[in-house]
Amino acid sequence: MTIKSDKWIRRMALEHGMIEPFEAAQVKEVAGRRVVSYGTSSYGYDIRCSAEFKIFTNINSTIVDPKAFDEKNFVDYRGEVCIIPPNSFALARTVEHFRIPRNVLTICLGKSTYARCGIIVNVTPLEPEWEGHVTLEFSNTTPLPARVYANEGVAQVIFIESDEVCETSYRDRGGKYQGQRGVTLPRI
Repeated sequence: MTIKSDKWIRRMALEHGMIEPFEAAQVKEVAGRRVVSYGTSSYGYDIRCSAEFKIFTNINSTIVDPKAFDEKNFVDYRGEVCIIPPNSFALARTVEHFRIPRNVLTICLGKSTYARCGIIVNVTPLEPEWEGHVTLEFSNTTPLPARVYANEGVAQVIFIESDEVCETSYRDRGGKYQGQRGVTLPRI
């Protein structure tokens, strides 16, 4: 197994559509304005958050149950800045659409800019042959409201290529999150 470099990421994105839209270098400024960086880094790809959010709310006093998730636990919000209440969380999705090769697994880690503000980004691994927009979870661990910026970097995807192709991919298993497009809630 090997962790893949910027050269490999560029080739896979440009020749095989692994990441769309794709930024071949780090973007740190847009229209003269500093942004949390996104795009290709040395050994990964910094993903962006779209302007589509689901903010957790407890106004309905329901129970959070991954086997019977109640959509009333969230308020839908669209905007360039999402404010997450103290000690709460929000779901979002990536701007980028991914097509993971059969011999690749990804791990996603939050960017230090957000981590240093008490905002934790959680993303599960993208398995071989998974495809879609990634659903992101932002946990605000602080006692204060926290901002997350749409269309800016939020986490880094690291690509690990195996020496051999897996016997059964996510697509082969008919994974329940295959092809997701928007912010996707828990399924069983």
